[in-house]
Amino acid sequence: MSNDNGHNPMRWDCETQGCFNLHKRPKIELFADCLPGRIAFTDVDGITEINGNLLVLEWKDHRRIPTGQRLLYTRWTANGPVTVLVVVGDARCMTVEEVACVYDGVIGPWCEMDIAGLRDEIREWAEWAVAHPARAPRSERLHDQPQPVEADT
Repeated sequence: MSNDNGHNPMRWDCETQGCFNLHKRPKIELFADCLPGRIAFTDVDGITEINGNLLVLEWKDHRRIPTGQRLLYTRWTANGPVTVLVVVGDARCMTVEEVACVYDGVIGPWCEMDIAGLRDEIREWAEWAVAHPARAPRSERLHDQPQPVEADT
């Protein structure tokens, strides 16, 4: 596995800067009493956007998707150009065992996969997203707007 493009958005060295989770991750549980019932914020392990299409990565060490996340992912993907890949594996070692795709409001079947397979899935999604903009660029949308009609004088 390589980062051939040289881009690494996570520039943190735990050995010199300390634990990232302690220093930089928001303590979202502080807002628990701001929301009704058992609703709570969830973290996002990874998210990207291409042409208005969103791809979300959710990393687990088990298959169980908590109820709140399950509802979020099925509703989110049903209402917009969003795909969620739920990955079962070891985030520390970056090993992958299985992946389920959530799309169009449905959690698909678990598929055995390794890290190379996940990388292939992400590349395929990216190629698809480049070719299928979720909405036209603003300049194109402006041309579709009704133009004012000049009054005859």
